[in-house]
Amino acid sequence: MGRRFPNPIRLAILWIGLALAKLGLIEAERARRTTDLAWPRVVTGLARMSKNAVDVAMVGIGVGSAAIAGVGFATPFWGLAFALGGGVAGGTIALVSQRYGAEAFDQLGQAIRSSALLVVGITLPITVTFWYVPTELISLLSSNPEAIEPGATYLQIVGLGVPFAGLNLIGSRTFVGMDDAWTPMVVRAGGAVVNIVLNAALIFGLGMGVSGAAIGTVLANVAVTATFAVGLVAGWLPGAGKFPVSVDPLGSYLHESTIRDLTAIGLPVLGTKLVWTAAEFPLLAIVDLFGQDTVSAYVIARRIWGLMNTPGWGFGLAASSLVGQELGTGDERRAERFGTEIVLFATAVYAVGAVIVFAFAEPIVLLFTDDPAELAVGTTVALVQVACFAILLKGVATGASGALKASGDTKWPFYSQLLGMFGLAIPFAYLGAAGLTLPSATVPVLEVTVPGVSIAPIGLLGLYLAFLAETLVPAVINYYRFWTGRWKEISRGYRPDAAPSDD
Repeated sequence: MGRRFPNPIRLAILWIGLALAKLGLIEAERARRTTDLAWPRVVTGLARMSKNAVDVAMVGIGVGSAAIAGVGFATPFWGLAFALGGGVAGGTIALVSQRYGAEAFDQLGQAIRSSALLVVGITLPITVTFWYVPTELISLLSSNPEAIEPGATYLQIVGLGVPFAGLNLIGSRTFVGMDDAWTPMVVRAGGAVVNIVLNAALIFGLGMGVSGAAIGTVLANVAVTATFAVGLVAGWLPGAGKFPVSVDPLGSYLHESTIRDLTAIGLPVLGTKLVWTAAEFPLLAIVDLFGQDTVSAYVIARRIWGLMNTPGWGFGLAASSLVGQELGTGDERRAERFGTEIVLFATAVYAVGAVIVFAFAEPIVLLFTDDPAELAVGTTVALVQVACFAILLKGVATGASGALKASGDTKWPFYSQLLGMFGLAIPFAYLGAAGLTLPSATVPVLEVTVPGVSIAPIGLLGLYLAFLAETLVPAVINYYRFWTGRWKEISRGYRPDAAPSDD
């Protein structure tokens, strides 16, 4: 169902793919098929990450740098919605893509309903927690009252959207698993546009500040969830046409074997996503030691990083869907070729984006403030340019991870993210903060005794190394696991002939 349009994003990605094909590095038809599935997800990612970046820019312009820091401190808590929802959705796309590839359409509905049940069950407690103790949660990361107050306000309200954000991921992965990335692109990108419009009206029109940003996010997520639900139940959406299946909302939700498969595949995916989300908490607490200006710079750099990382939205899921479909047919050799070529293709696309952002880093950073004197522009630009080098490795990490997820081999991406974040990124960031003298406090020096070696505080270099570490380790480990071929054997336990149908 991959629609082909003269879309500039699609044309740019396809041009890169065909250039690689002319060099004999990938096969042209696979480049086209990957492009048709990947580009809508890239557009979706650009829309949603642009929304996040615009949120920060609007808050910065409307309220100030303290509010940017506050929203930044709330971000990892909100990220729990995507970690938990994405974990379940990792199981969803594996089951859906393999059943779709094998034309076992009668088994799709059960996977979707059970996924929805799981994601609601694990996200509702998060909503309750955010509503009752937002200030206490933000205070875990910062002692700056100017940042805590807006952060707590944002977190309390945006928490109402957590279950809906999780359900959106289930809906999106369902369509991608059925070889249709166009429909979720339209729905989720449309939701991002609605979010930006609502935020502008609430922040500037009604003067609601961070509360307006949070309310806009919740309403947009509710609208996207409702659209996915109506489309899957009806079996069609206006402008999208008829879908391969329609889901009976009155069918069984608590289906033992499906829940077991979703859990077995999804738990490591959840662990991988939670590693990053959990790592954000100590990272932000460490960055807070550098001072409010560096926190604002780091939050802005992360938003720009999110935009640069959008190719992973498309290529990771393209790998999961295309590799999964080939595994569903039993063609393991073709599945491996798809995976290998998608990794190379994704890395080339990341490289083009990184070069552009590196060249225009300063004017991009200046879009986040109407008072450059209030923002540490030099620090922000340096963080963004380092991120450009680090992001190159995401093509390898996400492409290989997507192929592994398609097979159900999801533990190694979890291990690689865990080691990258907690084994290297966080220690590097702390080494940067250790011994740093701030205007209001002195951070204790980290004393490391190694015979014949003198280790001194490294300042912002620690944050630069943290960016690099979080992508280098997953890239090396994920691709190594893919190269071993062990994932093919694991996939045999999750293929359609191994799952009963009660739908």
